Amino acid sequence: MPTLPHDHRRVAESFGVDVERYDRTRPPYPDELIDRIVTESPGPDLLDVGAGTGIEARQFRARGCTVLGVEPDARMAGVARAGGLEVDVARFEDWDPAGRRFDAVVSGQAWHWVDPVAGAELAGQVLRPGGLIALFWHVFLPPSTVGEAFADAYARVAPDSPVDLRATPARPQDMYRPVLDRAADGLRGTGAFARPEEWRVTTERTYTTAEWVDLLPTQGLMTRLPADAVAEVSAAVGAAIDALGGRFTLPFDTVALTARRR
Repeated sequence: MPTLPHDHRRVAESFGVDVERYDRTRPPYPDELIDRIVTESPGPDLLDVGAGTGIEARQFRARGCTVLGVEPDARMAGVARAGGLEVDVARFEDWDPAGRRFDAVVSGQAWHWVDPVAGAELAGQVLRPGGLIALFWHVFLPPSTVGEAFADAYARVAPDSPVDLRATPARPQDMYRPVLDRAADGLRGTGAFARPEEWRVTTERTYTTAEWVDLLPTQGLMTRLPADAVAEVSAAVGAAIDALGGRFTLPFDTVALTARRR
């Protein structure tokens, strides 16, 4: 039975079910983080692993970088290409770099879908000496009443799901710690990288009921549910946000795991 995120390929490659919604609702990354990655990279040639619809790639391109994306879902890659980005359609572990080398390897909200050992090995191969790998995630949890409404509704519509949302950690950093640790272990295991570091940028984001409910179906737990189940979960979550006054503000951490190629 699959035990790690990258083993769940049906989920990993399900985000293209509604590419327009994904590209419209998924939040970009803080300017402070993007600028730091560009500054720390020894050059402008970037490889974006799990490029999706090109959200972070567009941010890097706006800062003068040349970006090649690798994305397993052709639907997602199609949106990125329509935005003028170059994308190879492949799982990163299976991707052939064809001798290409890069100054930085980046991955936004996607490295947990990559085998942390095979992915780190390939990243080490395609990075130039002194190159940077930067793997980053948004780390946040909605208010407890909203999270509880989601967990209860999801348990009703997906009673056979192996994921028990009611056991979600109280702190978002606890939820993401295993992801960061696995990624760091993968980098260390190659022997190709200097000691990994963590960078953190904290901002705030405010969501209305409509905005959060619009974002909700793009989450991995929702992308493979039938439409009536999505509607039931969305209604329960929307009612919980309405009870808070129709909006909420939450701390929005973005955490990056970085390392330098020896």
